[in-house]
This record gives sequence, structure tokens and C-alpha cells, in this order.
Amino acid sequence: MKTQKRRKMECKTDYLKRLILLKSEKSRIVFRKTNMYIIGQYIESEAAQDKIIFGVTSKMLFKYGWPEKLYGSLKSIPASYLTGYLVAKKILKDKLKEPIVDLGMQRVIKKTKIFAFIKGLIDGGIKIKCGKENFPEAERLSGKSTKEDISKIVQEVKSKIDKL
Repeated sequence: MKTQKRRKMECKTDYLKRLILLKSEKSRIVFRKTNMYIIGQYIESEAAQDKIIFGVTSKMLFKYGWPEKLYGSLKSIPASYLTGYLVAKKILKDKLKEPIVDLGMQRVIKKTKIFAFIKGLIDGGIKIKCGKENFPEAERLSGKSTKEDISKIVQEVKSKIDKL
């Protein structure tokens, strides 16, 4: 019991939410953001034991044409969108079952990286219920609103992911 209190105090685990997710017996996509990257993991649970089937980080976008000069923007809204898109394409390619999104203890605020990631999942072909008013504007997703317009780069990366 002591470890549960510690994990909850450290804002790492919401046990009620976790119990509800485990009872659904569905696979989960876990979204995490670090100081440098966006991480998406496909997780299946058996007997309350999590097994990570695969994980994708925004650093993998380099393989699909993300320029080295934009290394610092791997946690941006366009990078979050493309990471979600890549996760969705991997799920469909590997013929895995439809997941639900697990955001953990993160604050859920409209029009942020979390919803850019979810929009990428939806555009990639995963069926997730989410209101359109939560997503960032198309201009922000495509990278037109950044200091340097990266919309062409985003489209190129997206087309290379489609060939996966």
C-alpha cells in the first residue's frame, strides 16, 4: 500500500483510472512527452501486467525526412502530430487491435500536443472519439505557424510514412 501512495504522490499513477482501463481489456496507446521528445507506446495488459508491443519517439521522424536543423522542434505540435500518425500506421501495418488512448496523469488542455498526437492517430486510420474543437488548427498541425514555415517538410514526412 505504501508504494501506491508514493506513486500517486509523485503524480505517476491514477489507480482508479488504471483500474477502469484494465477492466476494458483493450489495448492502450500511451502518450508521453519529455523535455526533448514525444513518445507513443502501444501497450497490452495481461493480469494487470503491462507489455509494450512497440514504442515510437519523435526522434524516429529523422528516418522519414525530418531535417537535422529542426532537432530542437521534436516536441512541437507538428512533430507530435506526425508521431501519432506514425503510431497509427504501425498499428494498421501490424494488424493490431484498435486501442484506446491513455494519457495518464497529464493535464489535458485543448489544442495542445496531446490533441495533435490524437489527431495524428485519427488521420492515420485509428477510430477514436474526440471532439473536433479540441484539435489544434490545421495551420498549427502543418507547421505554417512556426517561425520558419515547415509545412512542406511536414507533408514530405507524412507521405514517406504513408509508404510504410
